Amino acid sequence: MTLMFGLFTGVLFGVLLQRSRVLRFDKQLGALLLRDMTIVKFMFSAIVTAAVLIHLFVDLDLAALSVKATSIGAQGIGGLLFGVGWAMLGYCPGTSWGAFGEGRYDGLWGILGGWLGAALYAELYPAMKSSVLAWGDYGKLTWASLLGINHWIPVLVLAVGAVVLFRFFEKRGL
Repeated sequence: MTLMFGLFTGVLFGVLLQRSRVLRFDKQLGALLLRDMTIVKFMFSAIVTAAVLIHLFVDLDLAALSVKATSIGAQGIGGLLFGVGWAMLGYCPGTSWGAFGEGRYDGLWGILGGWLGAALYAELYPAMKSSVLAWGDYGKLTWASLLGINHWIPVLVLAVGAVVLFRFFEKRGL
């Protein structure tokens, strides 16, 4: 059942990617050049929705939250690789799958690159565990735990921040 739920939510996310047109090259390029914030608005909306639903499910004991450790080395290098790959290909991992699903075969390069990256990470993990992954290891942090506040406060700040940012983008025609 868990796999079916994952498949359903993945397909739903793909449909939303396609319907919002964030799979289009012009939207990807516009985001990279900071001229079109469609992708930023789409992803920020997805993040806010996920934050609300995850915390709601946790509060209702329908899910458990598994916080991953904060590692400056791992997240810095991972973010750099993500950004370079997106800039080179014009797709991020999710939009690569969506573009390929629409019949644009250049998205396949992003999919193959993701698989290759995952395989390399698995092979290099033992060596990186005591080096790169340990750089700036702060353990399992959340804003709520760090500030000693209820977990709904950062979620509310995130949601309000999204609304303010979206209004700013709309006023600027982004």
